[in-house]
Order: sequence, then structure tokens, then C-alpha cells
Amino acid sequence: MNRRHAFSSLVALFSAPLCLGCAGPLLLFGADKEVAELEQELDIELIGDVTHPYGMNYVRIEDVGLVVGLGGTGGDPPPSPQRSVLIGEMKRREVDEPGKVLASPNTAMVLVGGYLRPGAQKGDRFDVEVKVPSRDSTTSLRGGKLLPARLSELAAVGQQIHSGHVVAYAEGPVLVDPSATPEDEALATNGRILGGGVVQNGRSLGLVIHDRYASIRLSQLVGTAINRRFHTIYKGEKQGVANPKKDTFIELRVHPRYRENISRYMQVIRSIAVEETASELQDRLNLLENQFSEPLTMQAAALRLEAIGTKDAIEVLKRAAATQRVPAGDARFYAAEAMAYLDQTEAVEPLAAVIREEPHRRVQALAALSAMNDRNAYDALRTLLNEQSAETRYGAFRALWAMNKSDPLVKGEDMGGNFTLHFVASSGPAMVHATNSLRPEIVLFGGPHKLRLPATLDAGQHILVNGTSGRDITVSRFAPGLPVQQRVVEPDLEQVIRAIVDLGGTYPDVVQMLQEARDADVLSSWFRVNAIPDVGRPEDRESPVTVDEPRETSAVRRFATSWPSLFGDK
Repeated sequence: MNRRHAFSSLVALFSAPLCLGCAGPLLLFGADKEVAELEQELDIELIGDVTHPYGMNYVRIEDVGLVVGLGGTGGDPPPSPQRSVLIGEMKRREVDEPGKVLASPNTAMVLVGGYLRPGAQKGDRFDVEVKVPSRDSTTSLRGGKLLPARLSELAAVGQQIHSGHVVAYAEGPVLVDPSATPEDEALATNGRILGGGVVQNGRSLGLVIHDRYASIRLSQLVGTAINRRFHTIYKGEKQGVANPKKDTFIELRVHPRYRENISRYMQVIRSIAVEETASELQDRLNLLENQFSEPLTMQAAALRLEAIGTKDAIEVLKRAAATQRVPAGDARFYAAEAMAYLDQTEAVEPLAAVIREEPHRRVQALAALSAMNDRNAYDALRTLLNEQSAETRYGAFRALWAMNKSDPLVKGEDMGGNFTLHFVASSGPAMVHATNSLRPEIVLFGGPHKLRLPATLDAGQHILVNGTSGRDITVSRFAPGLPVQQRVVEPDLEQVIRAIVDLGGTYPDVVQMLQEARDADVLSSWFRVNAIPDVGRPEDRESPVTVDEPRETSAVRRFATSWPSLFGDK
């Protein structure tokens, strides 16, 4: 039940209403206020004093779609506005007799939905939820594939559904909880398509100037202050990230260093001074260094210093990272985190220690290291691949992927366009890791990875892994009206996975086989699903279990706090 609960809770997240508004997540309420009051004594005005963020909410986008290839578990949907929309879309695509297509037991009408995160750009991928509507006769989506769907913001007016502009497309194989039985209809009729959504129109990110301060002059001053601190390469030219559009709005481009941590990017930008003389800056640096002696203000002080970003600000952070004052651990962490986004090598050692020893800060430390362009940071993450902790190892793998997706260490091998297969040298316990968010991938840590015989496992509806006789395993594909296809391989997990893919198996099929192997105790390695760091969690989870504990609370919290998107917004 825990395993099923964990899977369904992730799907349920997509159905939870979010009401964050355009202001988005803001942290450090008490600490930020105290530091701000001290800054006001110095007559320093920050960008955050005169603006509020725009585009920091999660946008729900939806469509009605068609899942095919169900092998008899589909159903004819009853009359509804959604059915009318789907019929209209099928006619637009010149599908013959759409009513008969919907009536087929091999198809199902589904509600398709997902969330666009703040700062999403064209080409970005995101997870998609598919769900069979209520009162539909479909019993399972297992083995199905969503045909291309166009996602937009939807609104119901009367008995009709109205959609806005298309902002993303979605398609791909549906991942259903492998533990769902025919009796578990609630689980079997819900699923996800990992990374199945592709953004077509990027989201705008910016700052809105408060009405009482609105003016062209202030808009220009804010833009100049931001561009003095941040610039990027845009269309082949070096440009500032801020573009004052009018007296009340400054458009922002995402700086590459913060692409996986948009919330922190916005916090840092709002911590920049609008105008400041050299002497005022020196006074503020002295004030901020003093704030590292107070637990309540040290986190806000680190953000302010990161926003300043000068050599003098970095020296203050270095002294804070080396402090022996109590609580020294907090000071070192906040200073090191800020230094990482300033690409300072001194951040690496304390952040690596946090990743190993402080699970509740692991995700922030991993995100910070992944943002660095530093060989020492890369080497530290590679070393963390050898840790005992499953969460630490996969977290380090994902951080390396975010650092450089083309690195041969993490690039992986494309498996028929369905998922990627990765081999990671590790001295830790042999572990197989799968995801049910963002990236369909199987990561094999260390090894060897063997299947103990005898074993009989399902890989989807049509593929059987049979190792009940002899020393080899026969992987067979059974399809109505077609001859049986077979591959004979050794009881080696890599060979079995390749055989399943060679016979047309998809990522959900491989995940089902792995979970059945775990349940039957025939897999020699640990098997973990989504062993990703969680925010604010004090305990560590290192036992060789398959699925993490239910995370409804933490999942919602990730939308409401500064949660790096390194591990997906899940």
C-alpha cells in the first residue's frame, strides 16, 4: 500500500489546485524584514522594496486527448463537453469515423494536464498527467500511448469548454503504477508521461513596479542596476538580463547560472540596490558581515551579498564560511551556497559536506554545486557517486547532468527513443534507479546487476521474461495475430533490458519488470524509484526499498518555497 500510495500521490499532485498568484514564492520573511530595517537606517533602497515578481506562479495547462494501444481495456466515453472537443479535434485532423475510433476497446479518452514552471522556455520538457474521466468504462491505461495533444489554459463556460492559445504539446507512452491490478481501477486509469510535454511558447518573467513608484526613470534605474550585476549571451551578443518595457514592468531573461533555481534568481535580483554610492556600499557590507553572527539574519545577509557580487562581498562570504562562531554550521552553509552561485571554489568543500551529512539541506547544496563552472565542484559530485546513500548518489548524478548534459559520465544511451540507460561506476552498493518524474531513465550504479533464477516477470501486457529453465532467460513478445518473438539472454539485467526494448518494450514496461523483480526478490541489486532529496526532511532514507514514502505535504511545499527544479517540480 505504501508503494502504491507513493506513486498515486505524485499523480495527485497534478490535480491539486495552486493559488500562488503572480507574486510567486518569497522566503525569509522575518529575517528579511530585520535586515531590511537595518538597511533603511543606511537609506538603501533595494529592488524588492519597489517591485514585486511577475511570472512566478505555476500555470495549469490542459487538453482532452486520445490514448491508443490498450489491448481491450479501453471504453467508449459517454456524451460530455470533453468528448465533443475530442471529436472536433479528430475531425480537424481528418480522422475517419471518429465515433467508431472512440468506441474501440483499444482506445480511451483522457484528460491531459500539466504545469508550466516559472521561467519555462521553448523546448523545455515537463511531466504530463493523463486521467480517465469519471463514468467512463475504461478500466486501465497500461500499455497505452497518448497521441499528440495541444495543451492550453482551459475554462468552462456553461456547457462548453473554451481554450486559450496553445502553449505546449504532449505525447508518449503512459506510465501506470506497475502494482495496479485489474481491481485497482483508480490507479490503473491514472498515469503519467515522463517529460512528455514540450513547451512551445516560453513564459514571461519580470518585475512589476508598485503603482506608487511607477515612472520611466525608476524603471530605467532598476533595469540598469540589474544589468550591472547580470548579463548573458542573447542572440550571439552579450546583453543585460533586464529589459525595461514601460514605467511599470521590467522583463527578465533567466541567467544560465540560475536556470535550475528560478526562485533564488528572483530573490537575488530583488536584493540588488537600486542606487548606491561606493561609501554606502562599504557601510552595507560591514552591516551584512555583522548579520552573520545572528541566526535570524544570516540567510538574508548571504542573499544580499550574493546580489552585490563584488570582490569585497565575496571576501565577506569567505570569512563567514570559515567562521567558528555558533551556529557555525548555518553560517558556513549559507555563505557557501551564495559563493557557489558566484562560482567560488571555496564553496565546494562545505557544500559537499552538507550533501553527505545534512539531508534536510541536501537539495539546496546539490543545486548550488550544479550551478558552478568549476572542476573542483565536478570532482566533488563524482566522488559523491560512491556514497552509501542512494539519495546522495542519485542526487549527485542529477547534479552532474544539470552541470553538463553532454558529459559522457551522465549522457547515457538512448533506448529506442523511450528512455535513456546509464552506467555509473560506483563503489557503493549496487543499485538500480528509475524515475517517475521528468526524465525517463534507468541508472545502473556499480554492479554486477543480476537476476536470480528461477524467475518469471511481466514487462507490460505483451512481453514475458521467463527464466524458469536452464541458465538463460527467454524474453518473449506475444501479440494477437502475430508470431511470437523471442530473445535468449544471460540473467544479466542490462541484457534483459536491451531484449525488452528490442522487442518493442517501453519505459513503463521496463519499470514494471524491475518492480516485479524486486517484489519477487530475484534482483541482486537495490532498486529505488525517485530517490531524490526532499526539502526540509531531517531523516535519511538509506534502506534498500523501492519507493520513497508518500510525499503529498512535501510535494505541495515545493510549489510554495524556493525549490530548485534540478529534480523536477514534482
